[in-house]
Amino acid sequence: MSKFGVGQPLRRVEDQRLITGKGRYTDDIAVDGQAYGFALRSPHAHARIVSIDTEAARAADGVLGVYTSRDLDADVPCLVANDPAQGIARKDVPHPILARDKVYYVGDIVAFVVAETQAQAEDAAELIVVDYEDLPAVTDTATASEPGKPLVHESAPNNVAFDWHAGDREATDRAFEGAAHVARVSLINNRLVCNAMEPRAAVAEFADGKLTVHTCTQGGWAFKDTLAKNLGMDAADVRVLTPDVGGGFGMKAMFYAEYTLAAFAAKQLGRPVKWTADRSEGFLSDTMGRDHVTTAELAFDADKRIVGMRVHTRANMGANYYYFAPFIPTGAAVKVLPGVYDIPVLSYTVQGVFTNTVPVDAYRGAGRPESIYCIERLIDAAAREMNIEPTELRRINFIKPEQMPYKTAVGEKYDSGEFARVMDACMAKASYSDIAARKAEAARRGKKRGIGMCYYIESTMGDPTEHAKVEFGQDGTVSVYVGTQSNGQGHETAYAQVLHQQLDVPFDKIRIVQGDTDRIKAGGGTGGSRSLTAQGMAIRDASDVVIERGKAYAAQHFETAAADIQFVDGTFKVAGTDREIGIMELADKARGMTVAGMEGGLDAEATTVLDAWTFPNGCHIAEVDVDEATGVTEIVAYNIVDDFGTIVNPLLVEGQVHGGVVQGIGQALMEHAVYDESGQLLSGSFMDYCMPRADNSPSFDFSTIEVPCKSNAMGVKGCGEAGSVGSCAAVINAVVDALGVDHIDMPATPEKVWQVLARKAA
Repeated sequence: MSKFGVGQPLRRVEDQRLITGKGRYTDDIAVDGQAYGFALRSPHAHARIVSIDTEAARAADGVLGVYTSRDLDADVPCLVANDPAQGIARKDVPHPILARDKVYYVGDIVAFVVAETQAQAEDAAELIVVDYEDLPAVTDTATASEPGKPLVHESAPNNVAFDWHAGDREATDRAFEGAAHVARVSLINNRLVCNAMEPRAAVAEFADGKLTVHTCTQGGWAFKDTLAKNLGMDAADVRVLTPDVGGGFGMKAMFYAEYTLAAFAAKQLGRPVKWTADRSEGFLSDTMGRDHVTTAELAFDADKRIVGMRVHTRANMGANYYYFAPFIPTGAAVKVLPGVYDIPVLSYTVQGVFTNTVPVDAYRGAGRPESIYCIERLIDAAAREMNIEPTELRRINFIKPEQMPYKTAVGEKYDSGEFARVMDACMAKASYSDIAARKAEAARRGKKRGIGMCYYIESTMGDPTEHAKVEFGQDGTVSVYVGTQSNGQGHETAYAQVLHQQLDVPFDKIRIVQGDTDRIKAGGGTGGSRSLTAQGMAIRDASDVVIERGKAYAAQHFETAAADIQFVDGTFKVAGTDREIGIMELADKARGMTVAGMEGGLDAEATTVLDAWTFPNGCHIAEVDVDEATGVTEIVAYNIVDDFGTIVNPLLVEGQVHGGVVQGIGQALMEHAVYDESGQLLSGSFMDYCMPRADNSPSFDFSTIEVPCKSNAMGVKGCGEAGSVGSCAAVINAVVDALGVDHIDMPATPEKVWQVLARKAA
């Protein structure tokens, strides 16, 4: 095996550039003559706009333009089909780029000011006079659809965005009627702020009828189409360039109003326009995540086997839809709602609701963390009620390897998985059977020790179509053009390993080209943990085309038949002879050769369409100490065994899992975006919004068991979001075990834990 091929723990080749400050992010881009944009945002959560006076702002020093909805009347689109036949029927509501007659949340954009300097744009915005008629707001997810609540949109009675159902209601109800035991939980999946390290930004240029927008996206092709539509341009005249991206987590997959505003202003003024969010703007305008209120039930027979599952979720959409919002709690979540258990019937109902808050959309995991939190809290609750060890209840109900491929109660097909084997490995690592002794030792120190497990499964893919092009340069490099967009995952390294494995070209000569909608034919972007599966397969398929082309060129070079050419270890050989030529030498020679019906040398491209999702899975075991005096929870051990199928780079995989778990720890113990009744964001800065730091993160013990995926030739399963899918339930199950209670809602803050302890003591 080559030290640069698939399976090798290579350090990221991009890190040398990034950690030495040589990365180039959107805000680093400075174009000659650029002006600066600033968005004036609503201070009200819900209000009518009576009038807007921009006269003083237009006359201010350095101001080049002030724009309102009278100048640009366009909307942010929702990409989820509004069609019951395709899964969801939703209320159509406006999502204006610039507020028309109403504002819907604090942070809604009312005007956009462009000036020679950033300071001049901000100063001029303060001169804009907006007369608002304040309206009552609704912010609470649980009660938003109750009769009599203020309406966010007149076209959505009772603030209901959609009602959606999956499964078999009647069969599920019958299963519950005959059940020997029913376990119930009520859950809150707290609202989260993404807080990517790099704030959103855009630089727009318009020249010679062509628009170029530099911005930090997770994939520019949908952006390109939306920009063209909003500005009345042909998509062929719009180019989206994405430089280095400092974290995305789903939030940067969305198209935001500011991107159209910068582009519109650049087109109007004939000058480049730059806009960069400050951190406060990020809190007020970046899409947020989660925010569900759920009631769930599991029905068991007398042998403790699950006979049915029933779940109702109310999902907050915020004030408007973004790209994928209605799909996240519905089609995305339901794929793994049954978890890894043999559940014959289920019924899943979702009601989407509008509130006067920042819109909610995909956040790392996007529906799967919510579902796994639901089923894994149910399993632990049921085990407590039926007086059975939670791991044994899991074992009784696991889908067995011999049942694969397994069709779930909602029609998903799990192709592979050895769940008991993975759980046993994780239990051994965690010394699970010795927890009683550790609990006793912790008690002597005034701590309550708890242990919690989560066995997760998630679905990864998103867009199943991806494109790749392999191009041999005259300078000896091999460029791979990809349709995904790295935002910290290590794509440049992993993709190079895939190409090296297939073609045995020199690893240090491989260049990954991304983030340019002009140079790259098409792309599905990065999201849904799809990159290695979809893009890796596209690279593999393009490599196969390279080999076939190479055989034709080698046959002409050796004056033999293509059928006599073999490709072995980067070399084209004539079978049964010692004649051979390396791929790099042949690529160089092929530029000057002509083969019947073939031009372009060894350069090749391929579009891959995968026909099935992948289902990575794994076991997380968290161990916590709760301080009885302060309510502080410390994670003292965290063990993970994951099944990601074939591993391309173990080091990158472990890094992805660590990051995801820490985000899950943040949700479980501290993160929460909180609005007051008037719609003001109370946690709108790092002073008020707590996120995990290094001292909140344990030392992880991570390993994998490879059960290759059967739905793609590489055998890979996505890993980018897995850590966030498995961690919340593991941590909360551990806290519940430590406290000896039935449940505690996320985030289990010290105050909340202390109150539980105080109530128990009373």
